[in-house]
Amino acid sequence: MEDIKMGDAKAPYAALKSELDDAFQLAMENMANPDVPQVLKLAQTLQDYLQVRQVVPCSHGADALVLALQTLQLPQQAEVILPAFGDSFAAGAIKRLGLTPVFADVLPTTFTLDPVSVAKLITDKTVAIMPMHLFGQCADMAQLLALAETQQLLLLEDTTQALGAVYRLPGGKEQRAGTMGHLAFASLLPTKPLACQDEGGAVIVNSQNLCDTFQIAELPWATAAVQFQKTTTDTKIANLQAAMVEVKLRYLDQFNQARQEVAAVYDDLFKDTSLLQIPGHTPNSTLIYLQYTIKVPATLRDKLKQHLQDNYIPSAVYYPEPLHLQDGQTPGSLPVAEELAKTVLSLPLHAGLTVEQQTYVAQQVLSFLEKNL
Repeated sequence: MEDIKMGDAKAPYAALKSELDDAFQLAMENMANPDVPQVLKLAQTLQDYLQVRQVVPCSHGADALVLALQTLQLPQQAEVILPAFGDSFAAGAIKRLGLTPVFADVLPTTFTLDPVSVAKLITDKTVAIMPMHLFGQCADMAQLLALAETQQLLLLEDTTQALGAVYRLPGGKEQRAGTMGHLAFASLLPTKPLACQDEGGAVIVNSQNLCDTFQIAELPWATAAVQFQKTTTDTKIANLQAAMVEVKLRYLDQFNQARQEVAAVYDDLFKDTSLLQIPGHTPNSTLIYLQYTIKVPATLRDKLKQHLQDNYIPSAVYYPEPLHLQDGQTPGSLPVAEELAKTVLSLPLHAGLTVEQQTYVAQQVLSFLEKNL
């Protein structure tokens, strides 16, 4: 049996080598072209894929978030509600712009933003809700959209981990992650669904008023980023990175389906056990499985991780400390996020995993839990 890898960022390149090599060649030929045609092509292809009004490719996911927040022109010290269980970079960007992050709890099955917790945190300073589509599926957008409309709040989607996921809204209309709120942003790091070879990001705009704010002319960042560029060297994605991502975008649904098939094998291997909790599904959202994250007893999580490592199986903990505790809040205030930080463990997941490898992973997980519970 071959070594088990946590992920396999090289596989898409191997599968698409011919097309990626052609894109590389074309990008090199256009190095001196000020109109950066590959960036414009990526913007149009992603716009067509998502069926939105505008896409603004950026050099990094953090750049995309900052540009999105600046475009909203929020007042200083205004409050933005986001999940306590997730990456810290969004909260950091909010603070750097003089805004106030407010952390809400998450749902115990899907780990996404809990609308009930959000509703309790809304004050007269609240201006926006920022759901994170975690581990490959959408947050409870029906509830969050209704709440945002009732309270007259903006809704900014973090679609980094679920690009390509589809959500069914009340009434049956289906929309992709990142197209339901006023704005969305995404990181295109190599570990994300639409993976750059290096770094990249995008702002996704589906509001005509915000498109007017961007005032996009010949280049997708031409006017909107003028103020933003005072605090960063360059918000534009590199032409070469854009060329590579544009090729991969054509196969995004295929890559997502391949991960879903691998996850289905895990689901089957774990279906008869009550020793752990497999990833929960939001009823109205597809789940494209950026991670396959199980939940085990807190007293055993770190020991299980070590056991897997001792048996040549990588695993990862996302996220070991809730954001509200990093911000100095009192433990116990957001119990679900605090519990998840102690109980979740992500197993290897990528299209290259074999059934033999997955069976070995599951056997090691189950045998450890059976012996220690």
